[in-house]
Amino acid sequence: MSMTAISTTKAPLAIGPYVQGVTFGNMVITSGQLPINPETKVMDDDVAEQTIQSLTNAVAIVREAGLEPRHIVKTTVFVKDLNEFSKINAAYEAFFEAHSAPFPARSCVEVARLPMDAKVEIEVIAVLQ
Repeated sequence: MSMTAISTTKAPLAIGPYVQGVTFGNMVITSGQLPINPETKVMDDDVAEQTIQSLTNAVAIVREAGLEPRHIVKTTVFVKDLNEFSKINAAYEAFFEAHSAPFPARSCVEVARLPMDAKVEIEVIAVLQ
């Protein structure tokens, strides 16, 4: 089984020596997605909007590989400030409900700092069943 890089203009380009995501067998694994709008190259300051944009970027990569939000089985959410968790959680919940997708397993951790001083970064694993 080989790993294949995924690339899409519907998500921000990688800002370092990595790819947006990879396929490996029936899995799609994304790199952490910063909340940068790929068209405007701007990051909203609101943590809820950052959550939605990070998920939108991850889904764009998943879709480029032929899968949908319903195929996401695991997310890892990195946050700058867990005091904003209720806002992040509400946006996260609304995102998956809007896509009629089941909630995946999730880890959420507070970190000291994220690239470009983002408030949120999200990575996902999707599996074609």
